[in-house]
Amino acid sequence: MLGASPSTLAMTEITLREVTKDNLRAVLRLSVTEDQRQFVAPNPVSLSQAYVSLDAWPRAIYADDQPVGFVMLSLEPEKPEYWVWRFMIGADHQRNGHGRGAMHAVVEHVRTLPGATELKLSFVPAANSPQPFYESLGFELTGEEEEGEKVMRLALG
Repeated sequence: MLGASPSTLAMTEITLREVTKDNLRAVLRLSVTEDQRQFVAPNPVSLSQAYVSLDAWPRAIYADDQPVGFVMLSLEPEKPEYWVWRFMIGADHQRNGHGRGAMHAVVEHVRTLPGATELKLSFVPAANSPQPFYESLGFELTGEEEEGEKVMRLALG
């Protein structure tokens, strides 16, 4: 659906769905463009980390009934602290609003969690980083760094 018209995009429903045996292979096959690989780990790595992490919340991003991306949150309600740990839209599904729709769905989910006042994420500071995309969604730089990545936050108030 690359180059889809705004009217087509308005009809696309973006949902976050559990990764199951039925959609696992499709999620594992999704990858970003070659020049974006420095910014996000491959989905097999992310799902392996989710398997051993109690705080991971991995979800397939669907446009209608097609898997188009992957998101994994780190949810620590006892703090409470909520992070976008991984976020990707497959190369064949980019530039058509799926990323924006998925981030809106993520934000709405986090708003339902105990004590959620902000959502954080981090990115690799390099040419063509996703920083402008995140800023367009309202995320702001915090001045913090985590493992060489710049931290951004979105107030949920």
